[in-house]
Amino acid sequence: MKKKYLIVIANYYKDISKGLLDSSKKILPKNNIIKIITVPGVFEIPVTISKNIKKFDAFIALGCVIKGETPHFNFISQASTNAIMQLSIHYQKPIGNGIITCLNMKQAIARKKKGSEAALAVLSVLNQK
Repeated sequence: MKKKYLIVIANYYKDISKGLLDSSKKILPKNNIIKIITVPGVFEIPVTISKNIKKFDAFIALGCVIKGETPHFNFISQASTNAIMQLSIHYQKPIGNGIITCLNMKQAIARKKKGSEAALAVLSVLNQK
């Protein structure tokens, strides 16, 4: 049976986001429905998933947060992670968290392929019996 996937991707770091997206799309089965919604930053990912939660079978959240000189990094990372987990548990739908949190751009570039891990996690949960 065909599944419907929604990928929500924060486009703040366009090159990193593209790598995350490309690696996740390689994992998802080709014969399913895959929709991609772009948002400005990772903070907008949970609300976008929430607005679409009943329309899709599974979700993949992709984006990148790089630590700066203020605590903003901690607040955004924690709030986004908590909101994604709450949505997944409340609606009992898998949401692969492919939001990478890095200390610098070098780490982010090295982790661009982490989108595939989020996609694999979603497939694993969908295949549970």
